[in-house]
Amino acid sequence: IVFGIVIAYVSNYLIGTAEIAQEWRWMLAVEGIPALIYSVLIFRIPESPRWLIAKKNDEEQARAILTRTDPEGVDEAIRLAIAEEKKINERGSFKAIFAKRFFPTTMLAIMFAFFNQVSGINAIIYFAPRVFEMAGISTENALISTIGIGVVNLFATFLGLYLIDRIGRKKLMYIGSVGYIISLSLMAYNFLGTGIPSSWLPFFVFAFITSHAIGQGSVIWVFISEMFPNDLRAYGQSIGSFTHWILAAVIANVFPFFANQFGPGYIFSFFAVMMVWQLLWVRFKMPETKGKSLEEIHQNIH
Repeated sequence: IVFGIVIAYVSNYLIGTAEIAQEWRWMLAVEGIPALIYSVLIFRIPESPRWLIAKKNDEEQARAILTRTDPEGVDEAIRLAIAEEKKINERGSFKAIFAKRFFPTTMLAIMFAFFNQVSGINAIIYFAPRVFEMAGISTENALISTIGIGVVNLFATFLGLYLIDRIGRKKLMYIGSVGYIISLSLMAYNFLGTGIPSSWLPFFVFAFITSHAIGQGSVIWVFISEMFPNDLRAYGQSIGSFTHWILAAVIANVFPFFANQFGPGYIFSFFAVMMVWQLLWVRFKMPETKGKSLEEIHQNIH
């Protein structure tokens, strides 16, 4: 995803500076190329070992896949997966994620996705050139700056993925939340005040992107996917993804209007306040799942 964002920004810069008629059509059309490559390569993705055990009773194939990731823990993982499947055969519907036992977990997924979007990440990803232009940066320099966003996002994501199983999900969220608050506050002040030159804005945006990539960006899909039992995982991930992308669509549609009506400074101030709430939510509601198998997580939570 983050490498794709880099390529998209580079592609947009090349098309945007080539003086092509109706350039926005070409910016959209070239997306068909990576989509085609992805469609071909998706056939090489292995099945989930737990799905193979639960739905296909194929322990041999599940063992082969698990051996690629954790050779020493295969036997225990197979045993736990079979035991879990025996306990949960009778439950497995979308309605079940709203049952009293699983509702707190469902709310964790929903709130995680909610905070991801009210950080303003997609307002920046989608409208970065426009944000820079509103700060007085030229169109060409704005497009160049968006490439910087993509590169920072890529390498910060590498760092987040390196750290997620070393220091844990919750610590990454602490780091990301504090980084969000500082960078968003500086971005808001950059637009609302007169003490910081507009040329500093890209650096504040880079700090924001780094905070996101190390924290929310690296943690969200891992955390949501490991919170639900095997038979409810698809439903749980779907409600988290639904919340995430519905809010992404809402923010993408309202951000230009509110930025034009009230100025980006107030919008970034709102995002900063929401990240204070995220920090409190992480402190008091988010469990740590580092170093635990899926079955162990479910035993502790449910």
